[in-house]
Amino acid sequence: MKKYILTGLLVWLPLAITIWVLMNVVGTLDGVFATLVGAARAVLPESVRPFLQSLRDIPGLSVIIVVAALWLTGVAVTNMAGQWLVNQSNRVFSNIPIVKSIYSSVKQVSDTLFSSSGQAFREAVLVEYPRAGSYTIAFVTGKPSGEVAQHLPADMVTLYVPTTPNPTSGFMLIVPRADVKPLHMSVDEALKYIISMGVVAPPASASGGATPPTLPANGPSTQS
Repeated sequence: MKKYILTGLLVWLPLAITIWVLMNVVGTLDGVFATLVGAARAVLPESVRPFLQSLRDIPGLSVIIVVAALWLTGVAVTNMAGQWLVNQSNRVFSNIPIVKSIYSSVKQVSDTLFSSSGQAFREAVLVEYPRAGSYTIAFVTGKPSGEVAQHLPADMVTLYVPTTPNPTSGFMLIVPRADVKPLHMSVDEALKYIISMGVVAPPASASGGATPPTLPANGPSTQS
């Protein structure tokens, strides 16, 4: 009985967790969408309120709206007029007290992480941590910059060491480039390996045979 129950659990658990996560994401978006619709009903004419209420009652509509809004935004900012609007909005938010500190920091981090030309979180490596002879997987985020770089040798890299099984928290390390061992596995494979606490290992073909990749001599530098 125990064997078959555990086997059935292994079959249904991934699907159940996936559905639970998606339902939470959709539920959060639906809640935000319902709040916006409620605010719109309070200021718009009476004639359009039934239509807004019908939109509010459609489950999952918020996801479609968010995806469409992101796509339209991406299309809009690819031309000069859209880019000008983005620059003007950045200038406005950067001049508002308190808001500018949060907005500028988040924008700088997001531009560094998600830029197609950047190298942050695009390479998994091995590093000795927390002591010599003990290794963990880390992600290259760039090179030290600003005042920190002035107090360090030139050939250093900045790493993010995630915790297990929650990789959203972790530690930042600045280590010599010679102490970092590049890996063939992709970032996705490394995350699976970390989240599973080493149980789900990447396939042997991802790491065997060829020489591991070499870290670029000039990694990305984050402005201070």
